[in-house]
Amino acid sequence: MKKKHRIIIATRGSKLALWQANWIKSEIEKDNPDIGIELEKIKTTGDKILDVPLAKVGGKGLFVKEIEEALLRKSADLAVHSMKDVPTDLPEGLHLAAICRREDPRDALIINQDSGVRSQESNPPFPPLEKGGEGGLFTTGGHGGIDNSSPVTARLSSPKSRHSLLYDLPKGTHIGTSSLRRLCQLLNIRPDLKITQLRGNLDTRIRKLNEGQFDAIIVAAAGVKRLGMAERITEILATDISLPAIGQGAIGIECRVDDEFINNLLENLNHTETSICVRAERAFLKKLEGGCQVPIAAYARIAQSAKRKAQRVQSTEQNKSQIRNPKSEILIIDGLVGSVSGDRIIRGSIEGIPVKAESLGVALAEDLISRGAGKILAEVYGT
Repeated sequence: MKKKHRIIIATRGSKLALWQANWIKSEIEKDNPDIGIELEKIKTTGDKILDVPLAKVGGKGLFVKEIEEALLRKSADLAVHSMKDVPTDLPEGLHLAAICRREDPRDALIINQDSGVRSQESNPPFPPLEKGGEGGLFTTGGHGGIDNSSPVTARLSSPKSRHSLLYDLPKGTHIGTSSLRRLCQLLNIRPDLKITQLRGNLDTRIRKLNEGQFDAIIVAAAGVKRLGMAERITEILATDISLPAIGQGAIGIECRVDDEFINNLLENLNHTETSICVRAERAFLKKLEGGCQVPIAAYARIAQSAKRKAQRVQSTEQNKSQIRNPKSEILIIDGLVGSVSGDRIIRGSIEGIPVKAESLGVALAEDLISRGAGKILAEVYGT
């Protein structure tokens, strides 16, 4: 294996993409100070087409195609992606060498600061997921036309009901989003809102909000946090209100399969739990034959089984190794497919052992297909 003293990282040129690429660069440099690392900014098709909704552009890989071409012609050694942008099928000769620890996967509602809607009394800060925070405020009441009847659903028979500022927005409030996934879920609970296409990088979207072009926007919480703008978030949306995109919040590193040096270099950057969860979500997406710009959502996470929770209560320093046994963990996947109009949402949930992550994702997709998801997607694709 030939050691490399200079490495090129391919990345998009947005502030968020550069933050992610520079973070990977710094992580590699910690253990390899003798390697020179440079960034190559590449403009992708998705970056060039800003006046057309992505759903109408067609095709997959709009934000990665040109970057992957740089890997294949060996002008770059590795590429850093937002996992939600990466198609489920990769070009021959390339693979995902690492999926890094996930940031907050949820969506964030950001309301125009001049609207006067934000209030700490009615909308207190929400703790991060690892401390039990799920977004929203608990309340009673339903969510509208969501179908939860499913033989696969083993954990929840219906979404947890919680309050959100989305329910308090005046009729006709103008909200911007670039995602059909968000659009369908938002219209499902508030069909009276005005929702329009919002393209551009995160800083561009927030600038448009500040200029008054929108009353509010919905974006991925992870990007807002990574760019140090968490204070702008009005509300973290609960996953049962806005189920995230596949891979949202996770960073993936792609490289050539046969580049042994780079693959070894990236080994320590792979976060096992995140990788399991994201691969489960991607298997779900692949079975549905969907891209990142269709109304499909999934969120997978690893939780303790009831047995493991009981063990933790009785735990001592001596038996902690037993408590961390992966065999006592369960993988939970929530998924949905919705119509663009939001009048139909088919939702399901499945759980099982983490080693069967991809087969669980496929099983959940098959369940949704059996309950009408295929028909909805055929309408979206115009087939």
